[in-house]
Amino acid sequence: MNIEHLEDRLREYGMLMRLHRPIGIYLLLWPTLWALWLAGNGQPPRGTVLVFVLGVVLMRSAGCVMNDLADRDFDPHVARTRDRPLAAGRVQPGEALILAAALSLLAFALVLTQNALTIKLSFVGLALTASYPFMKRLHPLPQLHLGVAFGWGIPMAYAAVTDSLPLAAWLLLLGNVLWSTIYDTQYAMVDREDDLKVGVKSTAILFGERDKRIIGYLQLALLIVLLVVGLLAGRGWIYYLGLFTAAWFALYQQYLIRNREPAECFKAFLNNNGFGLAIFCGLLLDYLPTSLA
Repeated sequence: MNIEHLEDRLREYGMLMRLHRPIGIYLLLWPTLWALWLAGNGQPPRGTVLVFVLGVVLMRSAGCVMNDLADRDFDPHVARTRDRPLAAGRVQPGEALILAAALSLLAFALVLTQNALTIKLSFVGLALTASYPFMKRLHPLPQLHLGVAFGWGIPMAYAAVTDSLPLAAWLLLLGNVLWSTIYDTQYAMVDREDDLKVGVKSTAILFGERDKRIIGYLQLALLIVLLVVGLLAGRGWIYYLGLFTAAWFALYQQYLIRNREPAECFKAFLNNNGFGLAIFCGLLLDYLPTSLA
């Protein structure tokens, strides 16, 4: 294998893992960091933080590969996905399967540095990641499954830091399910017409003309859950300022999706990175006096 061929394969694998589109990493990372900071009372162990950040990158990459394997017969018929490496035939299914397995094994090797409860929870996380791509064929609410899969780092973070699973962990997971349904519905609004043609199910199709209103209700519910989590954790005014800032991101998303234009719906989806960052910044700054003490 010459250098040019190796570079080409690595480039295709990177695209298959969506490393050129890191928004998925951010949306998986923010709730994991929320959980780590809350579980660690603002001072999570640095080694644990590193393990979870690397784990987020690896599992999101593995999830993208698994998703494209499952969708390789659908993606060629959708404008946004037809040029993906598997859909375009530039990567073979066998290669993708080996890549997904390698990424998952690397993530599991990281988990093995943590306690027994975290290791046990990791098996559930892998099952959720592997099964999600098939949910869009089975029921019209695949976004709920995505929310649990993307949020499973939350109970794992609490387990790693506290060796327990308190109520706050499950409330935060509920919040992530709400959030994933919000942003993945916005994402699905981009592909609604193509999905209808190929028979793929989504909340954008299920909600229909009520999509904007339901997203608004979900945004309100998410902010309430995060408010309750803050109260349980005894957080101060800076955390709630972060929530207030996040609420403005949610309002802006409503503005973006007002006419259901695909490009604007995609902008709304991307804007959720700012929502997640605002919550984390509120947590980080609210805990800062404790961290410096």
